[in-house]
Parts: sequence; C-alpha cells; structure tokens
Amino acid sequence: MSKNKPKKSPNPKESQVETPTEKQPKEVILAPQTEAVAPEAVKQEEPLTLEGIQKELNILKELVSDHAQQIASMQDALTRKRKPTSNGKIQILDKQTGEVYPSKNQAYQVLLKAGELKELVDKGIFGSDPEKNTFGWYALVRAWPDRFEERKAEEVTASK
Repeated sequence: MSKNKPKKSPNPKESQVETPTEKQPKEVILAPQTEAVAPEAVKQEEPLTLEGIQKELNILKELVSDHAQQIASMQDALTRKRKPTSNGKIQILDKQTGEVYPSKNQAYQVLLKAGELKELVDKGIFGSDPEKNTFGWYALVRAWPDRFEERKAEEVTASK
C-alpha cells in the first residue's frame, strides 16, 4: 500500500456521517435586482400637483398636434400626386348612330337597355349578368373598337 491513500473505515456508516457544518443549508446570497429605469424616472419625482399635471397635458397636446400636422401634410402630398382618372368632361360619340353619351358607362347602359348589344350579350362578352357589369364599356370597346370615339365636352358642343 502506498502512504498517500486514506484509510478506508471498515464500517461504511461512519464515512456517511456529516459534519455539523454540512448539515446546515447553504445560504445563497443574491445581488439585489435593479429594474431598468428610464432617465426621466431617475430624477426625483415631484408630488402630483395640478400645475404639474397641466404641464404634462400641454406637452402631450403639442405632441399630438405635431403628429396630426405631419399626417395631414402627408395626406396632402398623396392627393397632389394622384391624378384623377376622369374629370367627367369626356363624352362618347357613337359613330354609327351619331348619338352622344355623357359617359362611358351610360353609353354601355343605354345600348344594353335598347337591345342593341343583344348579339354580344348572347356570346357572353358581358358576363352572366350584363346589367350589373360595371366594366361593360371596356368589353364593348374591345368588341367594336371602331364604333365609338371619346371626345371632350368642348369638342362635342362645337361640332353641333
């Protein structure tokens, strides 16, 4: 046997005996938790007063009005960028009959109700319910491209 090895006790229960320091629970020391605090909250809080509340309200009102002005200016910029698709002054001239219609949709609706589009309706060009087709004018122009002419209101009144 070597000299450095500890002697084993013949009784296994003796080796399991705990010393008095081991019987006591170990204390775990935790560092106090600190919450993340905003720089404004680091200042000493003043007691709530009517004047303090009024100041805060005024600051909030200014912020809201600034944002409202920014939103309004963005909306104005968007409306300036958009160009209207129709200014309402375009009329439709039917070259075959000489009839002038005040709008594209009205040209389609009048011809449909008069029964002049029966052959196109039978082909199914305007869909299953032609009366409710809001894009019927475009199908009509594709079917008869040379029959209609778009004119400005000034041109129509000058040609009469």
